[in-house]
Amino acid sequence: MNPALQQDLARLFLRVTLGVLILLHGLAKLNGGLSGIPGMVAGAGLPGWLGYAVLIGEVLAPLLLIAGFHARIGGVLVAINMLVAVYLAHMGQLGSFNRGGGWALELQAMFFVAAVVVALTGPGRFSVNGR
Repeated sequence: MNPALQQDLARLFLRVTLGVLILLHGLAKLNGGLSGIPGMVAGAGLPGWLGYAVLIGEVLAPLLLIAGFHARIGGVLVAINMLVAVYLAHMGQLGSFNRGGGWALELQAMFFVAAVVVALTGPGRFSVNGR
């Protein structure tokens, strides 16, 4: 198989998988789970309304990733969203392990790294911007 085609397929699979998995979190929040986030943001000393920015990182950005429309921006937004999520909700787990023996923040880390990879490599040919 052509190496350029392999790279474009890899970018497509990474973008769409990351986008769908993050979007599921955003849809859950749209379906009634957003109420506690402004309180967490306010508890960190920031204006509570900034908590609604999670919808940018978990709804808008994943849609950008899935479509491959300005996917680098989508990747940056997801990466920022993951850093904020760790800061607000998971700081106590930084040095912890889960019941299976893995790092307690392995999901957040995987999302963060995948988002950074998309931001660095771009969407590939199979995207709205790649046409």
